[in-house]
Amino acid sequence: MNGGSQEGLAVALARMARDLLAQNTVQSTLDHIASYAVDLVDGCEHAGILLVHPGREIDTAAATSDLVRESDRLQGELGEGPCLDAARNKEDVYRIADMTREEYRWTRYVPHARRMGIGSMMGFLLYTDEDELGALDLYSSRPNAFTEHSELVGWLLASHAAVAFSSARTSAQLHAAIATRQDIGEALGIIMERYKITEDEAFKVLKHTSQENNVKLRDIARRITETGSIPGAR
Repeated sequence: MNGGSQEGLAVALARMARDLLAQNTVQSTLDHIASYAVDLVDGCEHAGILLVHPGREIDTAAATSDLVRESDRLQGELGEGPCLDAARNKEDVYRIADMTREEYRWTRYVPHARRMGIGSMMGFLLYTDEDELGALDLYSSRPNAFTEHSELVGWLLASHAAVAFSSARTSAQLHAAIATRQDIGEALGIIMERYKITEDEAFKVLKHTSQENNVKLRDIARRITETGSIPGAR
């Protein structure tokens, strides 16, 4: 957002916040967050969202270019890097002014970054809970591309984005929970009708089927509702 006034920035962030909350899926929300970072943060040429799952598995949840995906892949493969550290260490903000200089940290990642054409980087902690961590990461091909103003705008953007991300996740989890309850209810109805048994007895059948097949209860229920067959039934 080159040369934008404070008023213009406020309007742009407000529009972004409304747009993010209007997205229908978590993935769409994440994709829009990355795109807005490129549009609104001075110096930003590429942006992505990196998630660290339980077991420290790295996932590129959103990316505006292949450069972001390659950077995330390398950090996961090497077990080091600024985006990875920002998420793992719950670092609110990081800014690396010049990736072309000797860097005492990330001694294996930095040479790859230089060859990829990364001149400077900046990132913000976007999401954290007990099991999963996430960071919004910004890239530029130019050293010293990110200024204090860039960092301020990025932090404001990430703050709005974190709210939208959390809301999208909560909405998705709620819809999944409702769908699971509906599947289980329908599966119980099928079992009750098939064997002329009570709801409690039907639930015992469903639970036993889940354990015998080593499949989650909701997945067994969905299979029953979709096919009408009860795995292992005699």
